[in-house]
Amino acid sequence: MADFGEILRAVGDFGLFQKLLLFGLCFPNLLLPFHLASLIFNQADTGHHCNTDWILRIDANLSIEEQLNLTVPWLQDGSFSSCEMFIPVDWDISAIREHGLNETTSCTSGWVHYDSIYESTIITDFDLVCENGNAVGLAQTVFMAGILVGSLLFGPFVESFGRQRATQIPVVLMVIFTVVTGLSPNFYMYLVSQFIVGISYGGYRVNCIVLATEWIGVKKRSYASFLTQVLGGVGQAVLAGIIYFVRNWRIAQFVMAAPIAVVACYIWFVPESARWLLDRGKTEEAKKLILKAAAINKRTIPDSILMKLTNDKPVERGGIKSLFASPILRRYFLYLTFGWCALNLSYYCLSLNVGKFGLDIFVTQLIFGLTEVPAHLICLWLLEAGGRKLVLMSTLLVGGFVCLLILAVPQDSAIAITVLATAGRFLMNGAGSVCNIYVQELFPTSIRQTAAGLGATATRVAGMLSPPLNLLEVYHWTIPTLVFSTLSLIGGALAFLLPETRRKELPDSTEEAEGRRKVELVEKKELGQAKEECKATKM
Repeated sequence: MADFGEILRAVGDFGLFQKLLLFGLCFPNLLLPFHLASLIFNQADTGHHCNTDWILRIDANLSIEEQLNLTVPWLQDGSFSSCEMFIPVDWDISAIREHGLNETTSCTSGWVHYDSIYESTIITDFDLVCENGNAVGLAQTVFMAGILVGSLLFGPFVESFGRQRATQIPVVLMVIFTVVTGLSPNFYMYLVSQFIVGISYGGYRVNCIVLATEWIGVKKRSYASFLTQVLGGVGQAVLAGIIYFVRNWRIAQFVMAAPIAVVACYIWFVPESARWLLDRGKTEEAKKLILKAAAINKRTIPDSILMKLTNDKPVERGGIKSLFASPILRRYFLYLTFGWCALNLSYYCLSLNVGKFGLDIFVTQLIFGLTEVPAHLICLWLLEAGGRKLVLMSTLLVGGFVCLLILAVPQDSAIAITVLATAGRFLMNGAGSVCNIYVQELFPTSIRQTAAGLGATATRVAGMLSPPLNLLEVYHWTIPTLVFSTLSLIGGALAFLLPETRRKELPDSTEEAEGRRKVELVEKKELGQAKEECKATKM
């Protein structure tokens, strides 16, 4: 059986075929952040107070200010209570003005929501305030749970179905249930639809990177992960613009669904991974795809390589059991996954608090999105210059330390906190890109999707824990930052125990992944070829 790295060099390891595939698979990642970041805007609290229109039946000419003064108690900070009102009475307006009202109760007739920032959010539509206020955190957790389930369903559980179907099905689900979300008549339907959107988000994110990576050669292999991450950052910045002009959360869902529908039309033309087909013993199907890729790249495959493709090799079955059966691969997986979870916990804790840093929420979201682009571009260069291991250690350790510095800044210093939070998020983004590449390069083809899916599942658990962790600030505002920063520092230390995979071929077997792999660098191969050509010329 021909080495797949040799096959890719014959086909063209980054020709027109790979570029079209990379764009087709990575473009949806421009749209995926819409769903995650939209939680910040869809679930924003615009401010509210109890509905006290009962007093208008006594005097319909009262101004809003007079109505609130007479029917809603004041808080110590000089604002009106948002969850209490005075008990309605049958007095005339003069008696109410003269004696005032003293007995309070919870809001018995609903709430009045302010629309100074948004026309509507799920909080205003479903009255998720006061005793129902914790439901917002529940909605965030349900979405994160959907991403977790999607990473699991479309990762390890579909290893035998291939990468192609695992990218197509999530896109279709995302289109349908993004529209359903916008049409949700109640909060329960909203939760169900967001859970399924989360499933599609997690499933697609895992498999698009795996599929693209397996078609790209050694030198450009990191492009799949980084283009995914860069487009994600651009998508967050674009979302800030969309929500700025579309202040209705339902209309925003339909706007998000439109471009995803376009993706659902072309995703059926994305090819399967030839590397996966060969690993599964489907040689003829793999051969057709390889010849097709070579034709698009205008390359001719030598007959010697085509002959090798006809020689079947034993099929190496994958799955969760195979991943944990190897002590070496098990250690690699646990070390990498811990750091991956830590950086995701930090990332989401910072992202979901975007409205609490003191600056305008649209400006902060725009800054968060735009800073992701240089983060990934710089990390792409550093990966080739310093390697995966060094960059992962550096980003996690420095990122954790920067997040800890937030605790040293006064809480009323909005600009300083925003700068530190943006810097911490910047570094965690870079670390996330490294993990996405590392998980492809550490594990063999038979369990690559399983490892990526399980790793993503674990990180989604961390994402689910971010809303509850942020709620711990009610006990002390330092707790969330202290927890996720410390975990990031530990993750950076564990990265020291991982092997370097820079410029090495993807392992196709467990033996290769455990270290008994071909370790020649690309430069050495090219140098050897150059020497042979030089000798032939002299002769």
